Amino acid sequence: MKPVAIFRHLPHEGAGYLADHFSRHAIPTVMIRIDAGDPVPRQASEYAGLVFMGGSMSVNDPLPWISQSLALIRQAVSLRIPVLGHCLGGQLLARAMGGQVTRNPVKEIGWGMIERCDSNHIGDAWLGDIRQFNGFHWHGETFSIPPGAGLLLKSHWCNHQAFVLDDIHLGLQCHVEMTAEMIRSWCQEGAEELASANDSPAVQSASDMQSDMDARLAELHRIADHLYDQWIKGLRTS
Repeated sequence: MKPVAIFRHLPHEGAGYLADHFSRHAIPTVMIRIDAGDPVPRQASEYAGLVFMGGSMSVNDPLPWISQSLALIRQAVSLRIPVLGHCLGGQLLARAMGGQVTRNPVKEIGWGMIERCDSNHIGDAWLGDIRQFNGFHWHGETFSIPPGAGLLLKSHWCNHQAFVLDDIHLGLQCHVEMTAEMIRSWCQEGAEELASANDSPAVQSASDMQSDMDARLAELHRIADHLYDQWIKGLRTS
């Protein structure tokens, strides 16, 4: 089986729980460290699937790797090679397929309820009978739903939390890949952003984010398993 390419955009925004999930299923991976200067591959066909993680930059920034990533995503979609995006990664998928990325009405940082909102049952395969869950957020922008995609999830502070395209591509605004180590690291790395955004009704303090993490992460990982289990079904085996 070809490896799944995982695109990292910041050192502290790695694969997290997704890496554990892939390991349990013996799925080979290769890390493309955009933050370390690794080039964006030219051929999507070299991989079983593509995964794009988060990052503090905007899809609208004039960074050379962004246009290269968008081209690679479009190529993958045309070849039916599954694409999975987390936060910035979800925005890349949306933008590549004709959506827009704009400022969300408020910054959304911390734990918050996410609701399933598919009206045509596209979520049955992805979430089973799960209707809502407590997810993790860290974003100031949001994506529109690209043409042909179906809206899967929303939250009180962000109408577009996830979409599914062609039954095999999943774009997430929220983070289901979180681990306790990642949450602690993000709170430390993002301390200045937290301080400047504390007037947002959707921003939690670092202490609130780190309270009761074991129980919260156990629920989050249950949701992640549902989503990741469905996504890996579409991986190219040859």
